[in-house]
Amino acid sequence: VQHWLGAEGMPRRYADYLAADGFTALNTISSISSFLLGLSMLPFLYNVWKTAKYGKPVGVDDPWGFGRSLEWATSCPPPRHNFCTMPRIRSESPAFDLHHFDLTSLDQKENTGQRDVIDAAGHEGERS
Repeated sequence: VQHWLGAEGMPRRYADYLAADGFTALNTISSISSFLLGLSMLPFLYNVWKTAKYGKPVGVDDPWGFGRSLEWATSCPPPRHNFCTMPRIRSESPAFDLHHFDLTSLDQKENTGQRDVIDAAGHEGERS
């Protein structure tokens, strides 16, 4: 809204505008919207307060159990250097592989960049 007011020629840093200038309606909309935006922070602040006061502390490093990136593979809070040695990365989900090695040991076809396709005549083939 303020962009449109500026495009209409409204000068900046004025304390008040004349009604004849035609900026009153859009300024009112802008003011009401800014108050609504400020009020929208109240549920967030309430949630922060309630969580800080009554929330249960998380006792595990990966509370969901299926974290995929390396940030879920370290302890909480993380040590100074996160890892003592460089972790071996063998897939796009190193933390999942670390916590669920029984699932990662399954014989699964790796992504080869090729997909099975069926042409318009219904013949199966492989696109390269």
